[in-house]
Amino acid sequence: MKISMHAMSVDLFANTLGNLSSILEKSAASAAQRKFDPAVLLAARLAPDMLPLTRQVQIASDIAKNAVARLAAQDPPRFEDTETTIEQLRARLARAIDYLRSVPATALEGSETRDIKVPAGERTFEFKGLDFLQRWAIPSVFFHVVTAYDILRHNGVELGKSEFLRGGRDP
Repeated sequence: MKISMHAMSVDLFANTLGNLSSILEKSAASAAQRKFDPAVLLAARLAPDMLPLTRQVQIASDIAKNAVARLAAQDPPRFEDTETTIEQLRARLARAIDYLRSVPATALEGSETRDIKVPAGERTFEFKGLDFLQRWAIPSVFFHVVTAYDILRHNGVELGKSEFLRGGRDP
């Protein structure tokens, strides 16, 4: 039995964004417990030339929903990048997950060989669907989710591997 494109994209991304939402929830609780404004976390970066937590979350959700839309030959929903609170970021993640779960497995049938174009500034990258998913979309989503996790850990939020893998939930 081969793994489906739906399982490799929709299922993986929905789970990962759900875990990120749980991580954000834990970060809000941490800020409240330590009595500081959670906006400090939203603006935090790992390095001066890296994007802050808010953008990491926005980009992770965009890449996930846009990747699935490309694979399904659909127009992705557009999200404005206006979130200023942890709860707004969690709502954005919920909207992305809702979209992902709305894409039926049949929409991704045959997407392994679908031509995918990804505009990136003045360049456009071209892939076949499976190559796009394995070499662009999955690594990109995980890069931004891991960076968000690392920003929060660096800022004292008590997170472990279980939060990253399961959102702190039991398996």
